[in-house]
Amino acid sequence: MKNKLIILGAIIIGIFMFIYIENNFLEINKLEVVSNRLPASFNGYKIVHLSDLHNKTFGKNQKELVDKVQKLKPDIIVFTGDIVDKRRYNEEPSVLLIERLCKIAPVYYVPGNHEIGSGKLKNLQLRLEKAGAIVLRNESVSITKDKEQIIISGIDDPNSVKGNINENEKVQMEIKLTYKEEFNNKYRILLSHRPEKLSVYAKNKFDLVFSGHAHGGQIRIPFIGGLIAPQQGFFPKYTSGKYIKEGTAMIVSRGLGNSKAPVRVFNRPEIILTTLNRTN
Repeated sequence: MKNKLIILGAIIIGIFMFIYIENNFLEINKLEVVSNRLPASFNGYKIVHLSDLHNKTFGKNQKELVDKVQKLKPDIIVFTGDIVDKRRYNEEPSVLLIERLCKIAPVYYVPGNHEIGSGKLKNLQLRLEKAGAIVLRNESVSITKDKEQIIISGIDDPNSVKGNINENEKVQMEIKLTYKEEFNNKYRILLSHRPEKLSVYAKNKFDLVFSGHAHGGQIRIPFIGGLIAPQQGFFPKYTSGKYIKEGTAMIVSRGLGNSKAPVRVFNRPEIILTTLNRTN
């Protein structure tokens, strides 16, 4: 009986250690996107992608997360939404993180469904901008290097859709607001929270899209993938890594924190480093 209790105790401790590691030990994944449309000056350009913090902290003053990003030496950092959680709203971990990340590289941010659903986005946006972030809400900016340019656009999550239009129509309307004729023939990057809208992004001929929202499928089944994701249901198609559709590459982050589901399984918090390379 005593031996059985020892074994049971060891199993319980092992399970708790596994869950703690899965939810708190950051994982870095490195990806490459290759394109003959990329300006030569941007060959080797490094982008750190973060998403879905949901108020989580990694060490005192976000030190663990910030230190890992700093070691990657990114040219820019992009954050694709849900930096806060509307159910337990707290701006402080997010603002602190952005303040520290902006000392490493320019930070570009778009809101997710939690920011918009919270009803507090206006104040959060002001605080993130004051912290140094470039907040893109249905707009675009250019990045210049050695007199060559790429375009980075950002759109709101379609969570606020109203009336008779559907989410795809809302996304299309938002993308239209980001476009200018001068962008023709330039390499274009889109930041958008929702990965399941890839067909809309591809239709608009973006070269590269960064998304989050799916939390990696929350529970990842080895050799199969994510179990469930919002708007995609069970065994979702877009949860982690790189996807290609009609010349558009999309990078999906598994995210950093949790929301409804309290734990991750085989799905550690993720930092993605994407390197852009030009083909000859």
